[in-house]
This record gives sequence, C-alpha cells and structure tokens, in this order.
Amino acid sequence: MSKWDKLLARVCSLSRDLRFEELSKILESYGYEITTPKGGGSHYTFRKSGCQPITIPKHEPIKRVYVELVRQVVESEADNDKNAG
Repeated sequence: MSKWDKLLARVCSLSRDLRFEELSKILESYGYEITTPKGGGSHYTFRKSGCQPITIPKHEPIKRVYVELVRQVVESEADNDKNAG
C-alpha cells in the first residue's frame, strides 16, 4: 500500500492524528485551491468550482469534524471516478 493510499485510509477511518498539512495535500490533489487567512487568522479556506468551500483551522490536533469534511470529499471523488470509468 502506497503512502497516498495509507493517508486516504487514515482519513476514511477518521484518524485523530492527522495534521493540517495532510488534509491540505488531499484537498489540493482534488483540485481545491487554498486561500490564506487575512490579518493573521488561523482558518484556511479551500475552494473548488462547483463545490462548497471548506474552512479548516490550522490547529493541532485537527478536530474530527474537519476530518469528516475531507472524508466526504475523498468519498465523493471516489464515487466520481467509479461513475466515470
């Protein structure tokens, strides 16, 4: 199993030890663009055309609710790949 597959498996299992950088990497790989906070805030927004924006605070550890949002994206993208192929 590749590192990428392991990372996706950790997200899908709602692992509690995920870092902001890992969630960011996943979202960016699916075409989301990151918007940095203005004025020194800690909440980063990820946007993709046709999708709801996702805002994740850069805190450690990442709360489960934010991991759940990324899991929904992963599962949605997997469904899209199945339907396309």
